[in-house]
Amino acid sequence: MSGPRLEVQRSECVDYEQAWRAMQRYTDTRDAESPDRIWLLQHPSVYTLGQAGRREHLLDPADTPVLHVDRGGQVTWHGPGQCVAYLMLDLRRLGIGVRELVDRIEAALVATLAALGIAGQPRRDAPGVYVDGAKIAALGLRVRRGCCFHGLALNVDCALEPFARIDPCGYRGLAVTRIADHVAPGADIARERIEALLLAALADAFGYPLP
Repeated sequence: MSGPRLEVQRSECVDYEQAWRAMQRYTDTRDAESPDRIWLLQHPSVYTLGQAGRREHLLDPADTPVLHVDRGGQVTWHGPGQCVAYLMLDLRRLGIGVRELVDRIEAALVATLAALGIAGQPRRDAPGVYVDGAKIAALGLRVRRGCCFHGLALNVDCALEPFARIDPCGYRGLAVTRIADHVAPGADIARERIEALLLAALADAFGYPLP
């Protein structure tokens, strides 16, 4: 019997709410035979608060839109220069729970950074991946009907100033970094390359052949 299928979608800059609603619709209408999906994209500048997100962690959002959404976690920023990957996976079919889901995503991010010569580490007390104590990738997930959606945001060459306007992921003073600050000048960190590395690492982490 063949294993679960993986569909990959790549998009340019997609409005956050448009992407969010599309993920919800797919999760609510999929069945046991539906393929899993990974969606690679970027968003226009936006702050999002997770289900338990507290407004006091929004220090000065200025005129940047703020959305209260149904993922886990506190507040984060999305914008150009990030590699965002949304994972719509059937966890029951994969035979994994939420803790293993997070572990596998973090392992894929660490592998992606290692391919660029960057040493990243997860933190058990604060999901995500860090370089020298500064957060380089954030996770936010939701599980419904045995399937997950939302996913991760990896900072590639994005602006870092928007993170100074919040308590990133609810942690006051948490340092945030990006790939561009940890590679040699002129290194290839084009979006296409980062997405290809991340997709290969995610496919390996969840046991999918690349489509």
